[in-house]
Amino acid sequence: MNKLKQVILHACIWAAILLFFMYLASDGKIVHSTIVLFVYFGIINISIFYINYLFILPTFLNKKKYIWCGFAMFLLIVIGAFIKCGLAYYFYDIVIKRYGAKQIIDFWDYYSGAAFVSAVFITLGTVLKFISDWFLNEKVKSHLENEKLIAELAFLKSQINPHFLFNSLNNIYSLAYQKAEKTPEAILKLSEIMRYMLYESNVDKVTLSDEIRYLKNYIELQKLRFKDNIHVKFEIIGDPHGHKITPLILIPFVENAFKHGIATDVDNPISITLNISEESLFFNVFNKKSEMNKDITGGIGLANVKRRLELLYKDHFSLNIDDKNDIYSCELNLNL
Repeated sequence: MNKLKQVILHACIWAAILLFFMYLASDGKIVHSTIVLFVYFGIINISIFYINYLFILPTFLNKKKYIWCGFAMFLLIVIGAFIKCGLAYYFYDIVIKRYGAKQIIDFWDYYSGAAFVSAVFITLGTVLKFISDWFLNEKVKSHLENEKLIAELAFLKSQINPHFLFNSLNNIYSLAYQKAEKTPEAILKLSEIMRYMLYESNVDKVTLSDEIRYLKNYIELQKLRFKDNIHVKFEIIGDPHGHKITPLILIPFVENAFKHGIATDVDNPISITLNISEESLFFNVFNKKSEMNKDITGGIGLANVKRRLELLYKDHFSLNIDDKNDIYSCELNLNL
């Protein structure tokens, strides 16, 4: 909220409070005495409120000068009470005589009451200051946490492209080393995949259809690597249209299956299942493990995607991984 809106809001609140009490005190008829008692004295009390709120507290309390802060508040109470007494005696018949009463209010009795009211408004200003500072600190804290979250997600996503590119280039290198005729086709397919990763996925969510097409392109690239001697079962159940998903959140599981699994076993094909319902997505990848495809560097793909799921989906996902001696299976449930 900008400063102009804050000023207007505060003015409207004080005006509403004054009008409400004036109406109650005068039984619906606002007369001169009511204006004196509520408007004139109300302006003094409101001034005390804002002198404390806008000057004393920021000047002394925020700088931890507590003694000076207390002294300034006490001085404001004393001065405010004297100003009220001066105004009261100016409107002697209305305030001191209490509407023409025979008994006149003693000066010190009136002064102590005026000082008490001033202290109440200083207390209100202090409470509001603490509350507003607390909300401001919470807002700043939330903003910093969001900035940290965005930075971490950007870092995680920046790792995906090099990680994927590194593995894909290894595959194409293998084709080139074997002087395979499909090497140019593999490079073209990689180019299409990288275009999606670099340009089309630079949003918070992409259509599930686009993400599925990306997975299919990746599988086609793997088929070129294995010269079509590959056995993959890719099953899609349900309609992907109308759904969106975080980009590049599924590929690490598929990539892991090809990197560490056996893709040439006709009896144990790599199985990829995508089951789509109205509000959720079930994603399962199963593969038989290969002893020859161990990654000595440990890899970053799965650790990366786990962290992205925790940051982006929080409590709206479940991931179960079954890592046995000869098989590897992962099941991912997402709320769409």
